[in-house]
Amino acid sequence: MSKTETDKGQEELGAAGSQLSTAPREEQLSGVPAMGVIGWIRWFWRQLTSMRVALLLLLLLSLAAIPGSLIPQTGADLNKVDDFRAAHKTLAPVYDKLGLFHVYSSVWFSAIYILLFISLIGCIVPRAWQFTGQLRGRPPGAPKRLDRLPAYTTWRTTAEPEEVREAALKLLKRRRFRAHAEGDAVAAEKGYLREVGNLIFHIALIVLLVAFAWGQMYKSDGTKLMVEGDGFSNALPMYDDFKSGSMFQPDELVPFSFDLKKFTGTYETSGPNKGTPRTYQAKIEYSTGTDGTRKAKTIKVNQPLHIGASKVYLVSHGYAPVITVRDGKGKVVYRDAVPLLPLDGNVTSNGVVKVMDGYTSPKGLKEQLGFQAFFVPTFDPKAGTMMSQFPALVNPLLAVNAYHGDLGVDAGIPQSVYQLDTTHMKAFKDDKGQLLKKLLRPGDSMQLPNGAGSITFDKEIKQWAGFEIVQEPGSGWALGGAIAAIFGLAGSLFIQRRRVWVRTVRGADGVTVVEMAGLGRSESAKLPEELGDLAGILYDQAPGAPDPDDDSSPIPDPHVVPAEGAEK
Repeated sequence: MSKTETDKGQEELGAAGSQLSTAPREEQLSGVPAMGVIGWIRWFWRQLTSMRVALLLLLLLSLAAIPGSLIPQTGADLNKVDDFRAAHKTLAPVYDKLGLFHVYSSVWFSAIYILLFISLIGCIVPRAWQFTGQLRGRPPGAPKRLDRLPAYTTWRTTAEPEEVREAALKLLKRRRFRAHAEGDAVAAEKGYLREVGNLIFHIALIVLLVAFAWGQMYKSDGTKLMVEGDGFSNALPMYDDFKSGSMFQPDELVPFSFDLKKFTGTYETSGPNKGTPRTYQAKIEYSTGTDGTRKAKTIKVNQPLHIGASKVYLVSHGYAPVITVRDGKGKVVYRDAVPLLPLDGNVTSNGVVKVMDGYTSPKGLKEQLGFQAFFVPTFDPKAGTMMSQFPALVNPLLAVNAYHGDLGVDAGIPQSVYQLDTTHMKAFKDDKGQLLKKLLRPGDSMQLPNGAGSITFDKEIKQWAGFEIVQEPGSGWALGGAIAAIFGLAGSLFIQRRRVWVRTVRGADGVTVVEMAGLGRSESAKLPEELGDLAGILYDQAPGAPDPDDDSSPIPDPHVVPAEGAEK
């Protein structure tokens, strides 16, 4: 074969394999751009909208999100950011300049995000347009040399060429190929869902990007600690802590309210999982709108309450002992359930009791009282420690000490309800001049010296539950995009797009010669198998004729073999 014929054969094979993919040609993405502004713009656009650049930007976006998970973020917890600044005097200014305390709103993260968005759109639009054109067109005609294709078989038959072509056309259509007759051959194609899956995958990525941006800008996330019997209304002043996106408006909060009726927690009592929660749920009554009907609901871990676009999650639990404080005359100046914060898995807890109004010292002076409280739901004297040995209320014990003076709450400086500022306070002393403290069981009291009053650990111990109220407007779209991306990726990976041609011509001796060949986007072991199956069925309808050059095998069997040059 001459060089000219070889080049022509390669061109014919290239035409047969054209448009098996809508991916841009590599030669369009390489080379030096033409001189001038327009040339550089075109070159930059081709690079930006190439698939490899899109994948690179996606990788960069994933890497850029890592600091947002490792470094405290101002949008999530400002207190942790302040603690980080105090602990890292050298790193904090560097992080500030790099925007690492607000990664997701930083300039560099937004730049990667926007470039990825543009790149994906630039990839999808032309590919979708090209794929639409392929669907409207027909599979290309058969090349002149079918024996150059990766899978090939041939046999001779006494059937007429027209009959074989008609049988082949019906067979391929029955196997869901898009097929048509052109000249002396039948051209067929199958596997378009591969490109559909590819497009769905990239469109789903855009949906994910939009949903993520939408959710970040319009989201709201707040927490509320509620003691049994407390109520909550979904308004900003009711939250203990609240953060939101840059575009969020307070009037976008879903109007609803609920009351915490009872928290129930049961735990494993023995074995290696001792103390592990078995039941962890909060019974509430809620209503939507301003005058909605009240409904009962039980919120469990990972089973939130759905109200419109809001979700109410149960996220924490603790105890709130009921504390009563009396002055020297026996008058009750404070009585309330005091939420204490857990320190470990067995709900060892601490907190403070602040008596801000109504107390008068034995000398007739208006003062404020402060008590530091340490609570264990299950105290075991044999354990040799004050830490709780079990999270349920088996043997509760409360340790308290007392201060009097100025709590500092009237200075206008915010302070935690769980911490006691003793800067302007004096400790009550016992007979030995030591800090007055006592271990109290339910019903016990501690008398303050010099007739200053008393504090009582009431027998009633309530429980509290912590709730997280979240509005994420883009979460549904993000979930749908993620599912679509998975199915699209699976389709693009596992569906093989391939073409099959069947040519029937009358030979010099008047016997029909049947040629079948197949071509896929990439080499696949299934293509020869599929072609062999089709050839076997067609052979049954157009059986082989005797070979004049071989009297010993008058009926050859159409085995599919690698064609000439297929190994290359």
